[in-house]
Amino acid sequence: MSKYAGVAASLALFYAVDGAAVAQSADPYFRGKTVSIYIGFGGGGSYDFYGHLVARHMGKHIPGNPNVVAQSMPGAGSFKLANWLTSVAPRDGTAMGIVSQAVALEEAMGSPGIQYHAAEFNWIGRATSVIEIMMTYKEARAKTIQDAMSREVLIGGTGPGSPSEGYPKLLNAGAGTKFKVIAGYPASADVLLAMEKGEVDAAFTSWGTIQAYHSDWLQAKSAHFLAQGAVARTEELPDVPAVGELGNTPEDRAMLQLYSSTADIGRSFAAPPGIARERVAMLRAAFSATMSDPEFRAEVDMARAEFHPANGAEIQAIVAKNAAPPAAVVERMKRLLRPD
Repeated sequence: MSKYAGVAASLALFYAVDGAAVAQSADPYFRGKTVSIYIGFGGGGSYDFYGHLVARHMGKHIPGNPNVVAQSMPGAGSFKLANWLTSVAPRDGTAMGIVSQAVALEEAMGSPGIQYHAAEFNWIGRATSVIEIMMTYKEARAKTIQDAMSREVLIGGTGPGSPSEGYPKLLNAGAGTKFKVIAGYPASADVLLAMEKGEVDAAFTSWGTIQAYHSDWLQAKSAHFLAQGAVARTEELPDVPAVGELGNTPEDRAMLQLYSSTADIGRSFAAPPGIARERVAMLRAAFSATMSDPEFRAEVDMARAEFHPANGAEIQAIVAKNAAPPAAVVERMKRLLRPD
């Protein structure tokens, strides 16, 4: 999948699905207001990057041109924010958030502390699907996924709902790896720093984060990529095994493929349930316009960030599917992902 493969078609769909619903001058409701985009993880990772990036550009595309600000609300792998969007956030279109790509699957598994229904959120759009990577640094003993099957590898985790903890546990059960999750890090940037300092052996983060913040590692070939969190290998990383191709049995592979399919939700933005349909349409149209904004695209290019956008209706459908996976697979995953 090339960086801009399908982008033109996706943007055309944006205007067919979202943009036709709203004219820029249709409603002065947002004029003089502030729209807050909340970010469910700490700073330095890709959720933080896209949250701030969209906030910088979306206001000029919302009717009434409100001020749009980004705010951090990290906690529990973004469950804190997802719960807040459900029970506390204003339902008038002035609050939205970027939450974990696993938010629907974690709900389906009945993870502790969840008080939301992901399919009931008003999904506004996706800045990008993601390529996520499991990696080690420099002289680490584990340089391949096969190495992780023969020796213990300490990997940093950012919360029970985070793929940084889910992937190691599922790979241990389904592919025979020996990852040990060291929990308690607020964001992937903290895990990457801990990996550099030797506190942990491995980290799990997005490919976009590495390109944006650690391109020097790529140039110096300081990083070793063990696996990518995808159903199949991507065009960007054709030599790195996909989690979806691993697994000792067909049942193992089905489980790993289900979990890695959350990458299609990627870096998506959700608004609370119960917002008036016309306001949702305005936000979706504004998000779609932001994705083709030349200044927005220039920042994406400058950061060498991943960019595979999708409109709100498409993400709504993907979330609904992820929230209702096969029961047998879910029950196994629930057992394996139960907090230690």
